[in-house]
Amino acid sequence: MHVFAEFLVWYLVFVFSTTCHEAAHALVAHRGGDDTAYSLGHVTLDPLPHIRREPFGMVFVPIISFLQLGWMIGWASVPYDPYWGARHPRRRALMSLAGPAANFLLAGIALVAIRVLTAAGVFHLGGDGTSVGLVRLPEGYEFSSWLGATGLALSVLLQLNIILGLYNLIPVPPLDGAAVVEGFGPSGVRSLYERLRQNPMLQLLGLLVAWWIFPHIAGPAFGLLAHALYT
Repeated sequence: MHVFAEFLVWYLVFVFSTTCHEAAHALVAHRGGDDTAYSLGHVTLDPLPHIRREPFGMVFVPIISFLQLGWMIGWASVPYDPYWGARHPRRRALMSLAGPAANFLLAGIALVAIRVLTAAGVFHLGGDGTSVGLVRLPEGYEFSSWLGATGLALSVLLQLNIILGLYNLIPVPPLDGAAVVEGFGPSGVRSLYERLRQNPMLQLLGLLVAWWIFPHIAGPAFGLLAHALYT
């Protein structure tokens, strides 16, 4: 597949996945009584409000990371009322949990789609044929075909959303997992996390710690994924 076409598939999947993540945050906050993101039009699958809010994380960083690494990282965010969060810590925790939950839902859909299409003979998971993402194409199809783009899109949708879901659930500020622990943990843990959340330097340290921890989480998770795909 031409590099630009591969980039386009990656970027479309990245934007869609990130938009679903942030829209889920905004929707659950709205249902919980905070209309901040809803009033700004963030309860939507239209990526433009999210791109306008975080152009660096939604455009620049994904492009640079793809050119440098061959895959994409980036971020987006939706606003919420911190006073609402302080009054309703469990609602805030549910809002935070909604983003990773959306990612795992997308990953599940992609996994089912790959298994169904493989059972139907559209893709192969081994043997001969051109490899594209997690699957192989039938004889006669090339990496640059529409079937190749579909295989790559489903592969990226599955892997990227597992990464987004797992990474965001690491319980260090400012990631979503920290808000989940803060909302459902005991009062001592809640006060500790609140202090951490208010310190920008500690939040930066938290991101570095999460980046260090993540490979130890991702390895077993992708081992389970391989088992689910190939057995």
